Amino acid sequence: MKILILHGPNLNLIGKISAKNKETVTLDKINKSMKRFCRGNDIELKIFQTHKIFQAINFLQRNRNYSNKLIFTPMSWSLYEHSLLETIKICKYDLLQVSFDKEYELSDFSKSIFNSYSTRNFINHPLSVYEDALSYILKSMK
Repeated sequence: MKILILHGPNLNLIGKISAKNKETVTLDKINKSMKRFCRGNDIELKIFQTHKIFQAINFLQRNRNYSNKLIFTPMSWSLYEHSLLETIKICKYDLLQVSFDKEYELSDFSKSIFNSYSTRNFINHPLSVYEDALSYILKSMK
């Protein structure tokens, strides 16, 4: 099974947020955790992080035939990036939206423009929430 992961803006700076929580969570640790989970579950991931909306749209358009499963952490895009939502709809992605619990939250997840299109939304600690989404995909495929 193939799955796309799209990390939105500023997720590369999660280490700064985690330091305030007296933790060491980094984007690299998040990605390694997902890859470790996928090893034993016959899942291939394509992971991309960007601050630039045109790069995110290009990633989704270019990979629309790779997979229809998308795990997306929109960050601030959750409030206003309608062009990205339109791309997700046109490409018919099965969207799973990810956000972080209170200690890591940067924008109001309840106001996300992606909520209405998302198959399922997940909120948890950054090192757990992606595994939650991946587990959900595995269970739904059985």
